[in-house]
Amino acid sequence: MEDNRPTVLSVEHLSKQYKKGVYASQDVTFDVKEGEIFALIGPNGAGKTTTIRMIATLLKPTEGDAKVGGCSIKTDPAGVRGNLTYLPDEAGAYKNMKGRQYLRFMAEMYADNRSQVDGFVKEAEKICALGDRLDDKIETYSRGMTRKLLLARTIMSKPKIAILDEPTSGLDIINALEIRRMIKELAADGMSFLLSSHNMLEIEYVSDRVGIIAKGHLLVTGKPRELLERYEAQNLEEVFERVVNENEVR
Repeated sequence: MEDNRPTVLSVEHLSKQYKKGVYASQDVTFDVKEGEIFALIGPNGAGKTTTIRMIATLLKPTEGDAKVGGCSIKTDPAGVRGNLTYLPDEAGAYKNMKGRQYLRFMAEMYADNRSQVDGFVKEAEKICALGDRLDDKIETYSRGMTRKLLLARTIMSKPKIAILDEPTSGLDIINALEIRRMIKELAADGMSFLLSSHNMLEIEYVSDRVGIIAKGHLLVTGKPRELLERYEAQNLEEVFERVVNENEVR
C-alpha cells in the first residue's frame, strides 16, 4: 500500500569521500515520512554515523543532498537545523547542573521567547517523567535517568525529525522499554525518527522501516516483516547477517 504521508526527510545519492576513491558513505538514498520511525543499521564502520552526521549538517557531503522539511543540507543548513534535533550515542549533560536547570538552559538555545522556553521545559518535564529528581544535580542520576533527560531535551522543541544514535545503549531492560515506548508514542503523534542501533530486538520492535548499510552502501530497505519474509529469516539479526554476507560475496 502506498504511503501518502508527507516526506520529512529525503536523502538523495548522499556520499562522503575522505580521500580519492575511498568513501565512508556512497550514493545513499532513502526517505522518512511524517510520523515514521526509520532505522539505519549496519556493522561498525559501515557508514551509518557518517550518513547521520551529514544529515545533521555536522559533515559536508562530497556528493548528493538531503532535505529536511524541504531545506537542503547544502544550501540551507540553518533551515535544516531548525527542523531536526540530534542525540549522539556519546552525548552527555552538564553534571553540575540540576535537571530542571539543564532543561531550561537548553530550551533557551532553541526558543524564540520566554513563553516558548517555558513551554519547552514543561514538555521536557513531562517526557522524561523524573519528577522531583529534576531538582537534583545530574551527577547523582543513573545512566537511565540521564538518557531520559537527554531524550527529553532532544525532542522538547517538537522537531520534524529527531535523529537518535543508540538511544537505549547501556540501559537496563525497564529503562530501555520506557524509552522505546516513548519513541513510539511520539511517532504516533506525528514526530519522525531516524534511529541507529546495534540492538536488533529494539529495531524490530520500534521501527516502521529498516535500511541496512554496509561498506558505505545502503543495500536494502523495507518493513521488518517484509524483510523477514524476503530472506526467510526468524529475526532481523538473521536478515542483517544474510544481507551483509551476500554483499561480501559480490
